[in-house]
Amino acid sequence: MQTILGSGGAIGIEVAKALTSYTDTIRLVSRTPKKVNEGDLLFPTNLDDPAQVMKAVAGSQIAYVTVGYDYNTKLWQEKWPVLIKNVVDACIQHQCKLVFFDNIYAIGGDNVMHITESSPMSPCSKKGDVRAAVDRYILEAVEAGRLDAIIARAPDFMGPVKQTSLTMNLIYDNLLKGKKAQWFCNADRIHSTGYTPDLGIGTAMLGNTPTAYNQIWNLPVDSHAPTGREWVSLFAQEMPTSKAPAGVQVLPGWGMRALGLFVPILKEMYEMRYQYDRDYFFDSAKFNTAFGYVPTTNAEAVKETVATLAAAA
Repeated sequence: MQTILGSGGAIGIEVAKALTSYTDTIRLVSRTPKKVNEGDLLFPTNLDDPAQVMKAVAGSQIAYVTVGYDYNTKLWQEKWPVLIKNVVDACIQHQCKLVFFDNIYAIGGDNVMHITESSPMSPCSKKGDVRAAVDRYILEAVEAGRLDAIIARAPDFMGPVKQTSLTMNLIYDNLLKGKKAQWFCNADRIHSTGYTPDLGIGTAMLGNTPTAYNQIWNLPVDSHAPTGREWVSLFAQEMPTSKAPAGVQVLPGWGMRALGLFVPILKEMYEMRYQYDRDYFFDSAKFNTAFGYVPTTNAEAVKETVATLAAAA
């Protein structure tokens, strides 16, 4: 059995789809899990409770953590270290392998200009401090020989489940409403963005490859990183019915800080502005070479995303 902890979000759904290539016994764990595949096993659980985490992992060969807490620093500081400790304890207790779907917040400053698996942990934000701490906790358990685990990293992402995608919120949602697309800090800097189906497939492939364990992996992402302005153009080309004005409304760092007094998400994003005021390039060459994988191009990813959302409307 393979288990997804936090199965209801954009990544959990895509991992569940991809796992059907490897197993017919998939356990979906969340407060109110919903089937992705017909044969999925639903396991309603409060992942804040260590005893319930232990039960959720029991009987699993592989546990995938695709939890997505609300975008709030205080909540992250409170929830993430406890969750990861409980998951690691449960995986050790039940001799279960762990695959942690991670972002790249542990890598800060100019190190985001070319992100590889060997990029140093260099957090420059409170959220980054949290992610670095949980990464180190997993890696320490691996180094001690107590756990087999993978840290599978992804940059910002986009796809048909748009609620947790900043790219979709800034561009697609605004264009759909007939408003000008938005971007942070500098729309002429490149910004790698993963496509959720590729990220889900990559996570499942790693989990089911024994030799991939006890390493950090960057998940598959198109090697061409568009600028913010180019991302807007890609969406505009696929949304011809949009009556949004051309161009991009760029919110500078100081504007994020000022508006953050009134808009909670901008208050939370202010410390992450370093991902937008300089180039942000995510390099997945290690994965692509090891698995012979060709990520979906950005243009095709946008086309598929817009078509999927249009069909569901």
